[in-house]
This record gives sequence, C-alpha cells and structure tokens, in this order.
Amino acid sequence: MRSAFPVPSALAAHAGLGLGLLVGLAVGCAQTRLPDPKLAATRYAEAARTGDSERIYALLSSEAQRDYGRQGTQRLVEQAKAELSRQGAALLSPETRVQASAEIRFEDGESALFDLEDGAFHLSSLGTVPSRPRSPSEALGDFRRALARRSYPALLGVLSAETRQALEGDLKSLVEGLENPETLEVKVSGDNAVVQVPGGHQVKLRREAGVWRVQDFD
Repeated sequence: MRSAFPVPSALAAHAGLGLGLLVGLAVGCAQTRLPDPKLAATRYAEAARTGDSERIYALLSSEAQRDYGRQGTQRLVEQAKAELSRQGAALLSPETRVQASAEIRFEDGESALFDLEDGAFHLSSLGTVPSRPRSPSEALGDFRRALARRSYPALLGVLSAETRQALEGDLKSLVEGLENPETLEVKVSGDNAVVQVPGGHQVKLRREAGVWRVQDFD
C-alpha cells in the first residue's frame, strides 16, 4: 500500500525522476497512524528550490534510489536546477494543495485506488467504480481495463462526454432500427448476409456451423 504526493509533471520528464518521488512515501497497511503527506511535500519543495540533490535522494523510494543512485540523482538535479527552483517555490505557496493516495495491486493486474481524506482512505477507483484519472497514462490504464473486462459500463466511464453521447446515440439508433427484424430485407449470399437497417446502419452476418452470427455492424 503506497501513499504519494503529486509532483509537477515537468519534473517527470527528467529521466523519470518524478516517478521515483511519486512512490517515495511508503505506508504500511497495518499502521494506525499515517505520516502527513504535506510534510514530505514541503521537504521536497525546499530541496527542489535549493537544488539539494542529497535531500531529494533521501526522499526517493528504495527502488528509485537503486535505479538512480546518488550520482545519478545529482546529475538529474543539476540538469533541471533552474526548473526545480521554480517548482520548489511554487510548491511552497500557501495555495498548494497536497493530495495523498494509496494503491493496492492484485495478482490479475487490476488495482484499487484510495484517496486520503480527513485522515482516512476512501475508495476512488475499483473495477466499474468511476475513477478520476490524473494523467493521460492513468486514463489509458482505465481504458485498457475496461476493454480487458469487456465491460460496456466501464468503457462508457472512460470516454469523453462527446464520444459517449455519439456512441450511445448510434447504438440507440441501431436498436430502434432493429425493432422489427423480420420486416428487414436480408441479402444472403452463401454463408454471408447483409442487412440495411433504418437509420443508416448496416449489419453483416456469417453462418458458422449452421448458426448465424453478427460479423460486423456500423
């Protein structure tokens, strides 16, 4: 179970350093008292503002420390010193909001995401529960899981409002056009058939082992 504070996306462009910081706050599930994520965020902000690679290295997870090492971290910090200074100053602003989250990964690749609110973790994403992707990669992850589960509700949940309305409109039109299938003209050619459906749709069918199946539709 991990708790993380969001690091500005620009930092992640520097050889993935931001990804290491994202998992820098390890929290055991059995703990009854959680560390304040604002404290870690403040420590990072101060280290970033002053370009202190040692303090930034100390905030990395053990895995990130192994990946980058002290020298690698120092090199990355030197390359992004000016940018880190600006980001550190911005993070120290009174208007900065720190959001902590925890993720549990299951053996099948699925995961449950919780947000820390008022000192307790609350479910924000699990299966068909609507998620709140904070980055394009998280949205793609939701899209992949919806496709893997063959879940139509989950798929609708990851689409934009415009795309969702268009898809639902097309499906509604197709359903209405197929209301009386026995009245539709079916053109059969051997084991293939084509049907023109009212509303501008076309359905293609194919006979497999004596059973007709829908092969394609638009």
